[in-house]
Amino acid sequence: MTKPFSQACINNREPILQVLSDYFAEVKQVLEIGSGSGQHAVYFGAKLPHLTWQTSDQLAYHDGIKQWLAEADCANVLAPIELDVTQPWPQQTFAGIFSANTTHIMHWPMVEALFAGVGEHLAINGYFCLYGPFNFCGEFTSASNQAFDASLKQRDPQMGLRDYVDLEALARAAGLMFVEKHDMPANNFILVWQKALNKTLSFEL
Repeated sequence: MTKPFSQACINNREPILQVLSDYFAEVKQVLEIGSGSGQHAVYFGAKLPHLTWQTSDQLAYHDGIKQWLAEADCANVLAPIELDVTQPWPQQTFAGIFSANTTHIMHWPMVEALFAGVGEHLAINGYFCLYGPFNFCGEFTSASNQAFDASLKQRDPQMGLRDYVDLEALARAAGLMFVEKHDMPANNFILVWQKALNKTLSFEL
């Protein structure tokens, strides 16, 4: 099997790392949802040696992730666990959760299941960092994102860029409090939520 490769992972890994380094500075274990090729996992694991990075994805992606892990030989990056967000999650709580470029390729029921699962499996006061392209109040942030959304919908009408307003509604229902939006290169963002003690609390964007 040829080792999977994503140029986007190379392009965005350093800006993402700068944000994750702050939110996960005191974290011991992070769950990555949708590890994909595994490139983010080995890079972030090497740069954040104080934490244990748990990879996860649907079973079809595991061989590729394992190839990257074997080559990198990072003791703090764990072999992938099978995780379909619509199926039962591992019975474990994580101090931090990260996901990149997932919500726009998920069908909406999967996005709903993602936030519900994060709300259940993120530790109190833990951060959920979600990277990708997003809309805000029904508006595209760039012409390139609008074109990307159109290309996704051509592939599958149930794919597409998600709006922050809709994601925030799911987050509130899951007991997650919005913290901050980080502008990233190439018209992407990192949205950060924190597991709240009081589900009624949330910050506005």
